[in-house]
Amino acid sequence: MNPVKRSLFNLHITMILLGGTALFSKLIALPALDITFGRAIPACVCLFLFVKLSGEKFRLNNTKDYFIGIGLGVLMAIHWVTYFMSMQYSSVSVGIIALFTFPVITVLLEPLFEKIKLNWQDILSACAVLLGIYLIVPSVSLSNDITLGVLIGIFSAFLYALRNLIHRQYFSHYSGARAMGWQTLIICPCLVFFLNDDFSQMDTRTALLLLCLGTVFTALPHALIASSLKHLRAKTFSLVACMQPFYGVVLAIIILNESPTIKTLIGGILVVSAAIYETVHTHQNLRRQ
Repeated sequence: MNPVKRSLFNLHITMILLGGTALFSKLIALPALDITFGRAIPACVCLFLFVKLSGEKFRLNNTKDYFIGIGLGVLMAIHWVTYFMSMQYSSVSVGIIALFTFPVITVLLEPLFEKIKLNWQDILSACAVLLGIYLIVPSVSLSNDITLGVLIGIFSAFLYALRNLIHRQYFSHYSGARAMGWQTLIICPCLVFFLNDDFSQMDTRTALLLLCLGTVFTALPHALIASSLKHLRAKTFSLVACMQPFYGVVLAIIILNESPTIKTLIGGILVVSAAIYETVHTHQNLRRQ
């Protein structure tokens, strides 16, 4: 298998693994905050081992980068907590679809970071996402768990979009594994004082699931991303990344026996279609520049 095909295969495996992280919101009987903390510890260790084996340095270049890294870590901590919380309130299918509003949210936030103007296509994408979310939400009431899960998921998407924009602007000179290693390192002290008593009393099954989540489903995919980008264009990576909700929903159906409604699936198609469009549109604009 040539390097390009192998990288593309690895990238699809990566998206399956990242989509699979959502399953742990249901498989692990802990609050979202505890799951996030338990995910961050093994992920941090593995990512820094990968950085070491890759011959990179642990240290950042200057004091400013440390402050940026701390900020990104805090955003990532809240994003991960709300990501799992969204699915615990609703379902894996609904939560992961709500999360994938982030590409359109990113486009709407970009003018705040760069000299980019919104165009009518971006507004159309936003309308498609709103329609998709409308189809997913059963009732406009916070007393409905699915509605609350969707809103938390959109907030998580907002944080992820904000984190990505700051990362691209101020932290992109570091490799993905190194940057993510520092962010997972920051997550641990952010959450340690808020842990539930159940965390210290977890059984062996829960501990093994957290270890699996942090290593196989977090550190490994980020390592695979770093290696895949050596042979694939950024556009290819972004488009394949849009498959993550599809893989997540399929895994939820197979492993958790979830049964998404037709409205949820149609809403998901609208949200993911908008994400794919914005991905293609962004790369076309970059090519013209």
